[in-house]
Amino acid sequence: MAAPDLRTVELHLPGLRVLEHELDVPLDHSAPHGPAAASLTLFAREVSAAGDGPDKPALLFLQGGPGQEATRPAGAPLTSGWMVRALRDFRLVLLDQRGTGRSTPVGDLSGLTPQQQADHLALFRADSIVSDAELLREALGLDRWSLLGQSFGGFCALTYLSRAPQSLRSVHVTGGLPAVGMHPDEVYAATWAQMRVLSARYHERYPHDLERLRQLHARLTTEETRTTTGDRITSRTLRAAGHGLGMSDGADVLHALLERPVGSPAFRADAADPLGLARNPLYLLVHEACYADGATTAWSAERTRPDDFRDPAEGGDPALLSGEHVGDWLLDPERGGVGALAPVSDAARLLADRQWPRLYDPAVLDGVARGSDGVPVAAAVYLDDPYVLAAHSRATASLLGARTWVTDELLHNGLRADGDRVLSRLFDMTSGRL
Repeated sequence: MAAPDLRTVELHLPGLRVLEHELDVPLDHSAPHGPAAASLTLFAREVSAAGDGPDKPALLFLQGGPGQEATRPAGAPLTSGWMVRALRDFRLVLLDQRGTGRSTPVGDLSGLTPQQQADHLALFRADSIVSDAELLREALGLDRWSLLGQSFGGFCALTYLSRAPQSLRSVHVTGGLPAVGMHPDEVYAATWAQMRVLSARYHERYPHDLERLRQLHARLTTEETRTTTGDRITSRTLRAAGHGLGMSDGADVLHALLERPVGSPAFRADAADPLGLARNPLYLLVHEACYADGATTAWSAERTRPDDFRDPAEGGDPALLSGEHVGDWLLDPERGGVGALAPVSDAARLLADRQWPRLYDPAVLDGVARGSDGVPVAAAVYLDDPYVLAAHSRATASLLGARTWVTDELLHNGLRADGDRVLSRLFDMTSGRL
């Protein structure tokens, strides 16, 4: 397939120069040729401070997810936050990863068989995202660029380091250095253990909520309660509301939910779909595949769930809350799942049984950041992170030869909560200033 043409529109926002890019990329990078080869439109927004020249180095931002679009430069002129800090040293390239934002969405797959749907959705992992990014880099005329990977974006950055380190000037990761070569079962078992720690911390902050949780679990078992969209709220739904405890404001958001009357529209709306799957089905469909570095997941989070995280009616502990733990129960609205996922539920089960290829090449990654010819890598590692475990991140950093800033002062959303501090530390590490 010939190199795609870049289509660009220029905007001028207060204090910013914005270039909006579109280019066509193959749906399947392993089979890009032929008249019937499908393509996607990729969208990226290039942002620089007004007055900056085109020679300023480029920083590709890879956002968290999977399935979330890139952060928007809202509120121009920008006065605070991680973008302001990034623009001091770089021009930002905000890529809407395939299937998100203004890039071609996954769309309506109802005309396909479940197997065809699964084969289509399998093309939305980090390996395809990195291939997209390489085409974008070439279309922008860049020999190399730097990366900033937040959460799942860090997983993409590690795949990039495995596949095309020669295209990278430096790599910065926040809450997103994944395990290499580890089976998803081992990863998820560790995340359950960390959610036990954060659940206990939540009850220290809001001790009266424990009784509230007991009452809610009991009521949801004996009385049918439905969301404003018609899905049933169950103990599984309630436990999944702990998903946000890995964020700096997560405990307060959960407390605000629990203090609302069960029958109120506010509770019924806010308790619905705690993982945001109706808006972002890719989060469920390829979430466990993000950890499948050459493995079959088979609903790994569900299989590794400890007994005390089961429903209280089955002997589980009502005090415990779950995190980034998906399972096939989310496909059944009568079990507390999301009815909007019905059109892809069979495909989701096929993806869970898929043997996934490897995402990382340990031979390439071994020492990729060491020495004068290496790619400088720096990572912010959050000790209490329940999504990307600190122990796993530190092991991967050791493999890479990367520098780390390990802290218990921030949680998974440290980039959003204190972006100037986080990026200043990482930029100083990769530039040699620190």
